[in-house]
Amino acid sequence: MVNLEEKPSIGGERVILRPFNEDDLPLIEECITDPEVIKLTGSSSDFDRDVLINWYRTRNEQKDRLDLAIVDKTRNVMVGEVVVNLYDEKQQSMNFRILIGPRGRDRGLGTEATQLFIDYVFKHTNLQQLTLSVFEFNPRARHVYEKVGFVVGSVDKNDLEYDGKWIDSINMKLTREDWDKNRII
Repeated sequence: MVNLEEKPSIGGERVILRPFNEDDLPLIEECITDPEVIKLTGSSSDFDRDVLINWYRTRNEQKDRLDLAIVDKTRNVMVGEVVVNLYDEKQQSMNFRILIGPRGRDRGLGTEATQLFIDYVFKHTNLQQLTLSVFEFNPRARHVYEKVGFVVGSVDKNDLEYDGKWIDSINMKLTREDWDKNRII
């Protein structure tokens, strides 16, 4: 089992990754309810605000996952989240995901947050790989994942029905070996 009890703050050039706090709650709600986020994550627009708020209030207590807020350093505002969860003991892997709300798009914040976070995870755990899934109608995210070293492992055909069409889900992975070979020291 991986122990992710420590909730670090990680600084980059444009973003800070840090534990969630009370001031983030209205901003993460804004992210979660954003129509583009709903589409790109395959989520539902139906949610219970109290459940959402309680969920984020407990993220810093979790020992089996790491959820960090993404803060835009220039504007000093929370713009999204990065997460590793769903530990797979057999594969020594976890699932990675990132969410960028409307205040953080199209400025490279997601790319920097992704790189900082995966570097932290591989440096501070014994995980052998990170996995993720991205819908085919999200080429921007797929480009970021490939840029930081993720490769396609498989495709789940017709995984999501959206707007009357079936969308494939692309499963990607980044092994510790590939991360180590390609990282900037």
